[in-house]
Amino acid sequence: MIVLLPPSETKRDGGDHGSTLDWSRLSFPQLTELRRAVAARLTRLAGDSEDARRVLGLSLKQQFEVDRNRTLESAAVLPALERYTGVLYDGLDAATMTPAEWSFAQETVLVHSALFGPVGAADPIPAYRLSHNSRLPGLALKAHWRSSVSSVLASVEGLQLDLRSEAYAQLGAASEDSVYLRVVTHGAGGKRVALSHFNKKSKGVFSRALIGAGIKHTTTDSLISWANGAGFCLEPGATGELDLVVDNA
Repeated sequence: MIVLLPPSETKRDGGDHGSTLDWSRLSFPQLTELRRAVAARLTRLAGDSEDARRVLGLSLKQQFEVDRNRTLESAAVLPALERYTGVLYDGLDAATMTPAEWSFAQETVLVHSALFGPVGAADPIPAYRLSHNSRLPGLALKAHWRSSVSSVLASVEGLQLDLRSEAYAQLGAASEDSVYLRVVTHGAGGKRVALSHFNKKSKGVFSRALIGAGIKHTTTDSLISWANGAGFCLEPGATGELDLVVDNA
């Protein structure tokens, strides 16, 4: 089983002392040249702060994000699950994971980055700023990533639980053995309604529970059975989807 997570706009500062980005330590080395191409464009863009803020949709107060991009390849690194912050990653709470949980996460969790493509839970990456819809000069992220990311994910065997946003899924489709997780609640008349505010938190909490259980589910039936026994309400949704039903409160 593979769990596909989205990245986060926000990242933790700093990193392991004396460390720097080592491309060879990232999962899926076949993506290295594509990763380097995006990084080169991003660092070059950061040479002009005003232009970089405009392209990345940043304010003057967010100049530190441009500075991060400028020092991308010399900055300290952290495992991907520790680098990303925000609501989903607060719910996942990697800082409190046990060695056994980290081991399981390394085998099952991928984070889909606009800069690096899919990376493993423990892949060491620097802080950066780049979104799925960023318009880098001379490089269209969808065209750059879609085919190669889809090929990489197709090569990963087993059930894939896709927690990414639809926007990140456009940077590369999951395999044919994937199922998309939607977070929903019961609306008027019992109709299921997709959530926004609680969406990320629920995905983070659910992901942490999956990691804690340490079960590599091979079928959606197995996943649903475990989830409902673990206190979640997980039900079949539309074709190719599972609905994680939560209270809208």
